[in-house]
Amino acid sequence: MKLITKGQKINDRYEVIKSIGEGGMANVYLAKDTILDRKVAVKVLRGDLANDEKFVRRFQREALSASSLSHPNIVEMYDVGEDEGNHYIVMEYVEGKTLKQLLKKRGNLTVSEAVDIMLQLADGIAHAHDSYIIHRDIKPQNILIQEDGQIKITDFGIAMALNSTQLTQTNSVMGSVHYLPPEQANGKGSTIKCDIYSMGILFYELLTGVLPFKGDNAVEIALKHMKDPIPSVRKQNSNIPQSIENIILKSTAKNPKNRYNDVKEMYQDLKTCLDPDVMDQPRYVYKYPEHETEDKEQIPTIRPKKKEVEKKREPIKEEPKEEEEVIEELEDDEEPKNSKKMNIIIWSLFGILVVLVGVVSAIFLPSFFGKEKEMEIPDVSGMSVVDAESVLRDSGFEVKAETEKMASAEYEVGQVVKTDPIAGRTVKEGTEITLYESIGEETYTVENFTGEKIDVIQERLRPYGITIETKSKSIEGVESIDGIDDMENLDKETIIDQNPKEGTVLKKGDKVTLYYPEIYNKYPDFVNEGWTLEEVKEFCEQYSVTVKVQETVSQIKEPGTILRQSRPAGSEIVEKAEIIITIAKKEEVQTTPPTSSDDNTDQSDSSSTDGTTQSP
Repeated sequence: MKLITKGQKINDRYEVIKSIGEGGMANVYLAKDTILDRKVAVKVLRGDLANDEKFVRRFQREALSASSLSHPNIVEMYDVGEDEGNHYIVMEYVEGKTLKQLLKKRGNLTVSEAVDIMLQLADGIAHAHDSYIIHRDIKPQNILIQEDGQIKITDFGIAMALNSTQLTQTNSVMGSVHYLPPEQANGKGSTIKCDIYSMGILFYELLTGVLPFKGDNAVEIALKHMKDPIPSVRKQNSNIPQSIENIILKSTAKNPKNRYNDVKEMYQDLKTCLDPDVMDQPRYVYKYPEHETEDKEQIPTIRPKKKEVEKKREPIKEEPKEEEEVIEELEDDEEPKNSKKMNIIIWSLFGILVVLVGVVSAIFLPSFFGKEKEMEIPDVSGMSVVDAESVLRDSGFEVKAETEKMASAEYEVGQVVKTDPIAGRTVKEGTEITLYESIGEETYTVENFTGEKIDVIQERLRPYGITIETKSKSIEGVESIDGIDDMENLDKETIIDQNPKEGTVLKKGDKVTLYYPEIYNKYPDFVNEGWTLEEVKEFCEQYSVTVKVQETVSQIKEPGTILRQSRPAGSEIVEKAEIIITIAKKEEVQTTPPTSSDDNTDQSDSSSTDGTTQSP
């Protein structure tokens, strides 16, 4: 097996440019297809797994699953093979970021953005389902989004063909646990409704920026998928219409019977969910019980029949029993009918006796022993700890000796923020109450972010409610920056400066500006970013690109305004290339000298009062 390095050619065709991702099963490289002269993404099975037949088969299945799919929202597969022990898949290279990276940067998306992404996702997954393929691992890490907003679904690594034998072991759980359908968590097989559930969880995350079910380990999260109802997105954001919450409720139902029958149904609801006529529709109510037991074979029976006993015992190879012992066992299983009737009568009488004892206890015991008094917890928020303790003890409650500390912008230091249990709740007299004491508004002392990645710092500051702004900053002529070792390989995700500086104390609502290097290895958007022709010429001269200027008449734009560029924004800059810049110019007014008195009359009729000629 050969180590993959920059410049290496895979199968003597795909020249590796750089690594662009690492996963648990494979590494992904940006490469150039030297035959078709295009960029491609090459996924190579990790070296430690290449000798594992199970992983090789799963890896090959990804190519087989996705190669049959052709859809604008699904990453296209080009080639699959093996080269010097390296198993690889060649696929379409998508310039953009994953939805997970976008969520880390933005927190959550707007309603219209989330709906647009879900429409594209539903369209692509519906196409896969039509081709009898279930994805089984829908999550934001497996969805790429381009600059123009188009998404691409990738990683069919655990996809399953509906008409093929499942390659994973029986009852094994595939996919990411945060998006795992209850039936898969329970060890049942995959259906198209599993993908629908994962899409609903993803929709929730796009709208809120958080996952609905969290836990300390995978088992805890899986149990929540099976038992806990999904939290309401409208409670987190009241601007989300009921029609959208209904889509999430219907797609993430625990009982598959309550979910959409197929993705196309979900797609239709997504298309109309923002129409004013349906936005305020009633909340979706499940038709079937959410925790209905569908697999009746799993319901335990009280007593097996004689034939079943014999079948179960037959294959067991233990020490041979004497004939009399076998007869006794069978006789035990064949109780006389009279004996069964007697058992029913006895158990019925016992049940009636238990009920009578319960009723008598409920009536007479409280009056005999004295019923515990229930009381409502008073609201002590805003009081000092001493006053709050006094009020609670006078009301008949115990107070925990140590207070819990918490940040609060509403209450001053030393005041009570809340109690546990909360105020207004009815509990038994003598219940111990915990007081939460304010430590004041939560603050954050700014660190030195130079050399860190922007998305990492955004994630770090988000819990403090601090606003993040990013700006580019020129590094022309700058030879070194403290905290950055490699000045030559900077990218736009690396922080080179910040405002405010290290040591500044911030609170919720304050702003931090992070500066990234002004690096151009791709053409900027000269048209929409307001570049002047002189600035474009200077830029192209710096990158050894020839500029050709064309003019065209524009009734709207000011003369000199850039209208078009021949090389689109975001395309890679190549030295000695040529770019055509089209700028606006004024329409030239042509006048013809009069040839006769009639002509003079006609001209005066078509002229304005100030003597200027009007355009037709």
